[in-house]
Amino acid sequence: MDFTLTHEQQMIQQMAREFAQQELLPGVLERDEKSEFPLEQFRKFGQTGMFGIPYGKEIGGMAGAYSCYILAVEEVSKVDASFGIAFSVMTSLYGGSIANSSAPDYIKKKYLEDVTFGRKIGSFGLTEHSAGSDAAGQKTVAVKQGDGWVLNGAKCFNTNGPLADYTVVYCLTDPALGTKGMAAFVVEKGTPGFSVGKVENKMGIRSAQVSEMILEDVYVPEENMIAKPGEGFKLALKTLDGGRIGVAAQGLGIAKGAFEIARKYLMDREQFGKPLYKQQYLAYKMAELQTDIKCAELLLYHAAMCKETGQPYGVPAAMAKMTCTNTAMKVTTEAVQMLGGNGYMKEYHVERMMRDAKITQIYEGTNEIQKLVISGQLFR
Repeated sequence: MDFTLTHEQQMIQQMAREFAQQELLPGVLERDEKSEFPLEQFRKFGQTGMFGIPYGKEIGGMAGAYSCYILAVEEVSKVDASFGIAFSVMTSLYGGSIANSSAPDYIKKKYLEDVTFGRKIGSFGLTEHSAGSDAAGQKTVAVKQGDGWVLNGAKCFNTNGPLADYTVVYCLTDPALGTKGMAAFVVEKGTPGFSVGKVENKMGIRSAQVSEMILEDVYVPEENMIAKPGEGFKLALKTLDGGRIGVAAQGLGIAKGAFEIARKYLMDREQFGKPLYKQQYLAYKMAELQTDIKCAELLLYHAAMCKETGQPYGVPAAMAKMTCTNTAMKVTTEAVQMLGGNGYMKEYHVERMMRDAKITQIYEGTNEIQKLVISGQLFR
């Protein structure tokens, strides 16, 4: 096996790393404090085509490897995990819903091309207050009317929701059928009856914009149905598998970012007449964390490779998501401890990273759901 990054992978990784340092690091603490999203930088990043890396050129993408996209999410998340999840939702969840759907190519291009270059913003509406891990519990419905459909209901925890020009909305066409009647639509901003509800005040990823999306007699044309009744649930599951790889990359980026801050701190800070890294306990702890990070990295890159080569990737994605996000939580918690009192202060970044890390264990399927996915494959 060759674990060397290709030239394309190295180029994307370096571009994302430089962008994160030059464009995201300045102001990241203020954005976290004020819950402000770096929209200008987001659009600037999109101009490079990064949001469309894994999708075909015929629908507006770059036709790059999924692993290139994953490397980019990882790099920006080392600095700003809020930016990382906005990126992941745009590409994995919104973009994945469009690209994986049965919609004709002209519809895919219509709703993907401008998003891949940051000219438009996309979001993903599946979760509801009554339907988190249990998608069958949702109450948003679509009723056929004339040449289109009328949607009623509400989605919650919708990342990019307040900013989005386009939202993929999953809903039931027949509540009696549950997920067997689920369909998916693209709803455009400004459509009568479609509005932003409560904008969430969050523990972490504070600059990411997350909200309810309200649908009150929202009419959408037939061509905006990207998954027909009965196809929506399969599309959602396939899309979430890809999204879990994106969140795993976010988690790995957080872990690596916090680890590097701790490593430099242990080299610079002196106590008892010597640098902290010469305290064997701390050096050994860092060795353990570095090993955890490397294990998580290998699982993530394996999952990305499975997806881009057409192999089954549901279980690898679940393993990567669970491991990378658990590692993010472990590394950030230890980093705060290693920095002592400074670790608790915002200017050292690791307390922010710890808050950001927690949500990665929850969204895109809780880590308990990942265990369900993994164990379900074991006993077939």
